[in-house]
Amino acid sequence: MSPTQESLPRRTWSQYRSIPIIYRIAVAFVLGTALGAIAGERASVLSPLGDLFLRLLEMLIIPLIVFTLLGGMRKLTPSKLGKVGGLTVLLYAATTTIAALIGLAVANLFDPGTAVEFTGGEAQQAEPPTVSEVVLGIVPENPLAAMVNGEILATIFVVIVFGLALTIVRESTTEEPIEDAIDGFFAFIDAGTQALFKVVWGVMEYGVIGVFALMAAAIGTEGLGAIVQLGALVGVITIGIVIHMTVTYLGVMTVGILGQSPLAFLNGAKDAMVTAFTIRSSSGTLPVTITDAETNLRIDESVYGFGLPLGATINMDGAAIRQAVTVVFAANMVGVSLGLGDQVLVLATVILISIGTAGVPGAGLIMLTVILNAVGLPLEIVGFVAGVDPILGRIATTNNVTGDLAVASVVGKWTDGIDLTEGVWADGSRSSSEGGERATAGD
Repeated sequence: MSPTQESLPRRTWSQYRSIPIIYRIAVAFVLGTALGAIAGERASVLSPLGDLFLRLLEMLIIPLIVFTLLGGMRKLTPSKLGKVGGLTVLLYAATTTIAALIGLAVANLFDPGTAVEFTGGEAQQAEPPTVSEVVLGIVPENPLAAMVNGEILATIFVVIVFGLALTIVRESTTEEPIEDAIDGFFAFIDAGTQALFKVVWGVMEYGVIGVFALMAAAIGTEGLGAIVQLGALVGVITIGIVIHMTVTYLGVMTVGILGQSPLAFLNGAKDAMVTAFTIRSSSGTLPVTITDAETNLRIDESVYGFGLPLGATINMDGAAIRQAVTVVFAANMVGVSLGLGDQVLVLATVILISIGTAGVPGAGLIMLTVILNAVGLPLEIVGFVAGVDPILGRIATTNNVTGDLAVASVVGKWTDGIDLTEGVWADGSRSSSEGGERATAGD
């Protein structure tokens, strides 16, 4: 065999890998849909290939929660949780809660997924839990049993408490062996997280086959009517995100708290927003977000130096809206009515799991797997949502980055860490008040 012949498979594989994974999955989604429409129920023979993809995602849920949450807790050291840190974390939690509530509200209002009866999977939960059962279920009687049994909220609670306790001990101790042991433990967590990312990469590579098989089998059984519902899903999520950005970020935070023009804020954040929409990564956008904060929004480094990197890790407002709507979408497709207890469970899971989603390839699909699993809905819905993930990911990431800058601006206002007479604030003031040096609440 000649060298040229030997290198052909490698060149082909390299060219294939050069295409972003999410676009390969999108193509698989389209091809699987086409095959299902043509072959009909015969395409169900591919179901085992799709089921394998879902099992691989399920396999990763608990390890990812444990490792990524512990890694995130390391950043929340007591020394950083002063006034700036406390306000930043509080605002991130508040905006994520508001985002999840908006997601549930628009989902209940528009009811996406009701037009098609989905028979690709069945709900695992016969009766919705009460609110008290959800709250008590967060604290497990046996932490290890909770992890083994896949109890999501209980696992998240245990990991957060343990992680914060470790950081407190690390900050307060003067004993070198203890410091070294905790540093070594977190180094192990970092290494384990990187290893898990490699596993996730492999699972997402297989996801091209998995999504193709899931869609072929599902469309062969359900028909093309299910695809129409994806347009409704994208539309409802977009409505939720627009509401959140307009009301929460621009209305309450920019106008209400900062007393500034929303257009000035958007002008200052536009580089980060465009970058986020382009690359679909809050972490990847971070250098641009920091530049916008310092140069355009005139936020002090003492504020954005902590808040923006943390926000790229835990502030997932766009994902909160996206997942809340998708859970209602999934419930409607299988004919399950989510009661108050179920919706409280969705809300709590969305808020808590957002801490550990950053930096994970295919994070949106894995997060959705976690939440569907928590409320007992069929994981086959993941195959549907994967097809529109490129669109949803761009919209959600743009929302996340905008929220990071809005929170940093508000924290700067409350801690005297922002100069509202310079940068875009001054530009906005001049454009709206003919040369005034400072924008006012009426701009």
